Amino acid sequence: MDLREGIGVAFDSVRANKMRSALTMLGIIIGVGSVITMIALGEGAQQATTERIQALGSNLLYVESGSSRSGSVMAAVGSSTRLTRKDVEAVSAQCEDIVAVVPEFRRGAQVKYGNRNWNTRIVGTTPNYGEVRNVKAVAGRYFTAQEEAARARVCLLGSTVRDNLFDPKDDPVGTTLRIGRMNFQIVGVLETKGQASGWMNPDDQVLIPLATAQMRLFGVDYINNASLQVADAALMEKAFYDVEQVLRQQHRLRDSQDNDFSIRNQADILATLEENSKTFTMLLAGIAVVSLVVGGIGIMNIMLVSVTERTREIGIRKAIGAKRRDIMVQFLMEALALSLTGGIIGVLSGVGVSKMMANWAGWKTLISPEPIVVSFLFAAAVGIVFGLYPAYRAARQDVIVALRYE
Repeated sequence: MDLREGIGVAFDSVRANKMRSALTMLGIIIGVGSVITMIALGEGAQQATTERIQALGSNLLYVESGSSRSGSVMAAVGSSTRLTRKDVEAVSAQCEDIVAVVPEFRRGAQVKYGNRNWNTRIVGTTPNYGEVRNVKAVAGRYFTAQEEAARARVCLLGSTVRDNLFDPKDDPVGTTLRIGRMNFQIVGVLETKGQASGWMNPDDQVLIPLATAQMRLFGVDYINNASLQVADAALMEKAFYDVEQVLRQQHRLRDSQDNDFSIRNQADILATLEENSKTFTMLLAGIAVVSLVVGGIGIMNIMLVSVTERTREIGIRKAIGAKRRDIMVQFLMEALALSLTGGIIGVLSGVGVSKMMANWAGWKTLISPEPIVVSFLFAAAVGIVFGLYPAYRAARQDVIVALRYE
């Protein structure tokens, strides 16, 4: 039997039992489609995370209270030594590669406008927040240095807060909302940045002057963290070392003592989030691969049934000269036809579902050729591996016994 004839016989056998073949291929279809969809979603989320973190500002170092030994991206809570505004002012004065500093104090609070209220994050910061963190005011303006020094009760709303407190047709600029027990005049609305997976939502926040947050609203004299803008990306490592030395001096730490603060750059944060994203994607893809294995077991089961049903056909083929190799190749091709057909349908299904999720749910997906090729080849391998035993069993049939089989 030549290759062309073998392929034709294999697909004729698949078409002869359409319903059974479709049900057999279902496991392969679901497995391949799931793998492609999960990886497309994972890679899309990873790309979106990268873009959004990079959009938060360029050449930034993030300084937070608490030791980096905690292993967390966020600062340790309740650190015995806190960061202060004087710390970052010392960094600005003594580190020549630092061109701007943005201290921040963050705390959750309820904001209220009219009969609507929303729990959000209040961020006390300085007027250069927008320039350093790359966040523009799409309506109104930022507060000024004079307003910050005067502890003025002014604020800017993130787009999520704006959407939850105001109707779409309303202009919040110039109106007054309540934060805690204090009234604040809204002077601006921030542009939408979008939430990065596994990261805080930059749209769900209210910016107020740092002095106002510390002295009037929350009654504290420290900050949670600070963003430091480095003059050039090539100077990041040097700036990191300089900032560390200045902060150790400010906190009077001896050489034997560990840092009571942590310094991170965007690459560190991004690497952590990407690692988590990859782990989650591989976990989901691994679960989807189980469907492929289950589909392979289904192929083996159906091929064994097919061998039993066609025992007399096998005997006739052997009687007219078919060799064991011919019988084995025939049944192996039928198993391969089932898996490859299921693989093709699964690829189309996975790509289609990924595009539907991107269009309907608004999720970012990234379809790359590698998962498609690997999934298709894995489906082919499943067909070969799980088709070998039924093919071997068919080839080992005794011609006399097979001809007498009813």
